Amino acid sequence: MPRHKKKTPNGFPHSWGGVKGGLIAALVVALYVWVFYAFFVSPTGFRWRALFGDPKYPGGYEIHGIDISYYQEDINWSKLQFARIDNCPLRFILVKATEGSSHIDPKFKENFDNAKEYGFKRGAYHFWSNRSSAKSQALFFLDNVHLTKGDLPPVLDVENKPKDMPLEEFQRNLLAWLHTVEDAFHCKPIIYTYYKFKQENLNTPVFDNYPLWIAHYYVDEMNYQGEWKFWQHTDTGKLPGIKGYVDFNVYNGSAFDLERLCLE
Repeated sequence: MPRHKKKTPNGFPHSWGGVKGGLIAALVVALYVWVFYAFFVSPTGFRWRALFGDPKYPGGYEIHGIDISYYQEDINWSKLQFARIDNCPLRFILVKATEGSSHIDPKFKENFDNAKEYGFKRGAYHFWSNRSSAKSQALFFLDNVHLTKGDLPPVLDVENKPKDMPLEEFQRNLLAWLHTVEDAFHCKPIIYTYYKFKQENLNTPVFDNYPLWIAHYYVDEMNYQGEWKFWQHTDTGKLPGIKGYVDFNVYNGSAFDLERLCLE
């Protein structure tokens, strides 16, 4: 004979309590996943690494480079000096210098000096902060970064816009930084951003007058239709001399073009 489950006073079997608990647990997990994605993954989704496979190298480019910061920890420059990406020598290195109006990357001076000493074309970038004024950030960058002849132009790394700030005001702030630094070095700074952010927040002609460095991952071709100089195509690069991952970049042009871009 079938064994009937004992029912609770509300008419449901005792096992319903377990099912109900399981549903609640599943909803809690689903909510957690959604919150984690919305607040941590989605805003910087372009930086989340692929889970499987090696990075793909875009075809047709011969000038390769990387960008580094303290995240790469202690670099063995003697090994990195002879590193190759897709059978091409490593040509340029962009180094994080400053952030906001008070933070200097702990490895900046060491990385910046070694990049030149070991024969790489070098550059320095500033990470934009929405918590400091454009002028204070520009002056802080100029106080700490001393570019010389043959270096790449200064770089503004911008990846976030305050949700409560009008787009026009945000763009004016960026232009204030760009103009201040341009006046100091007598060259147009490079703008680094990711593909979606460029389309949504910097899609006005004035920003197209600056050399662009676009982050666009896990695609075979750059989808940005405007002119660009650098393409950060993966954040899962591996090279001798560097522990862990490093960003890989290509330059959209010849070695002669790259030389012309540099400070005179």
